[in-house]
Amino acid sequence: MPWKETCVMNEKRKFILDWLCGDWTMLALCEHFGISRKTGYKILGRFKVEGLLGLEARSKAPVRHPNETAEEIQLAVLAQRRKHPYWGPRKLRRRLQDLYPKVAWPAASTIGTLLKHKGLSRPRRRSRRVSIYSGPFDLGLEPNDVWGADFKGWFRTGDGLRIDPFTVSDLASRYLLLCRAVKRPDGENVQDHLTGLFREFGLPQALRTDNGSPFASLGAGGLSKLSIWLIKLGIRPERIRPGHPEENGIHERMHKTLKQETANPPKANESSQQRAFDRFVAEYNDERPHEGLEMKTPTQIYRTSERDFPSRLRELEYRSPMSVRRVSSNGTFKWRRKCVFIGNALVGETIGIMEEESGTCRAYFGQIYLGEFDQNEAGSTSVTGSRVLPMCPV
Repeated sequence: MPWKETCVMNEKRKFILDWLCGDWTMLALCEHFGISRKTGYKILGRFKVEGLLGLEARSKAPVRHPNETAEEIQLAVLAQRRKHPYWGPRKLRRRLQDLYPKVAWPAASTIGTLLKHKGLSRPRRRSRRVSIYSGPFDLGLEPNDVWGADFKGWFRTGDGLRIDPFTVSDLASRYLLLCRAVKRPDGENVQDHLTGLFREFGLPQALRTDNGSPFASLGAGGLSKLSIWLIKLGIRPERIRPGHPEENGIHERMHKTLKQETANPPKANESSQQRAFDRFVAEYNDERPHEGLEMKTPTQIYRTSERDFPSRLRELEYRSPMSVRRVSSNGTFKWRRKCVFIGNALVGETIGIMEEESGTCRAYFGQIYLGEFDQNEAGSTSVTGSRVLPMCPV
């Protein structure tokens, strides 16, 4: 029989008080309150053991769930989470499978629930996404098709020293080729580090960067000394649109993880910061599974390039009817007794000039269009209209 329409706790207290008076038999008392003798003895037994607290309603949920994750499994998951605090459930599960292949690890959703229960995860804030631009980039389907390069935003170590991390990665395999704190973010330092990479890993087909120095300039074709060097190596420079880092999204996403795990907070000095970078590179390439690689590591995908670093740079060739000119030390070249300015980045380089019937001449560096000038214009002139289209190979 159910309890009468009243507060259950009050009815239980009245039941105990009436029983303690000694004027009732258990049968009569239970009939008076409309409950079975089994329920009456249960209430009385809990009161004798726990007092009035024993009368509180109890959860009907089982004390232990039959499908509960074993404690040793939970401890192993939590240990990996402490070692890799920024890894999600899928990465943790794949890492555990690689370390202990004979263990039946729970699903990623179960691991996620465990982390949430232990207070080790935060809900990701949803952000509005911009539409993806589909420009004429190399798709980078194979290792060494396209490398991404950039400077991670600078910061200061504990002793106040400025750190400019220069990073290079293979976009197809996510393999992080370099993470180095350079002395100065200029063309000379970048070229030195790229030379070391090219000697070790070979040449990529293209190098994707932003429009900042030393990767680009305001000169003809947007070319810089560094991009000219790349072109002469047979590497195609690619530049994203200004203000659109998502066009180099794979590399930029690596930067987010790099900051989380190596500079949050920054280390005490340059040497300790570089050691943190080196540890990150080893873990990122060899241990960290990537969802974009079907939970494989970059080391399992990447292979070195078949294009070796040459002993000497090649000279660009121009076919007829192009006329060839060499840029002098002041950034100009001679054309029909006229001095034409084209920019200091091309000093010492050969360029091709295509003359049209209208008198307009188009200038090229290899296959790269630099701009045009009017040979009928009086006096000295300069190459104009040489802006590089964003997202296009330069």
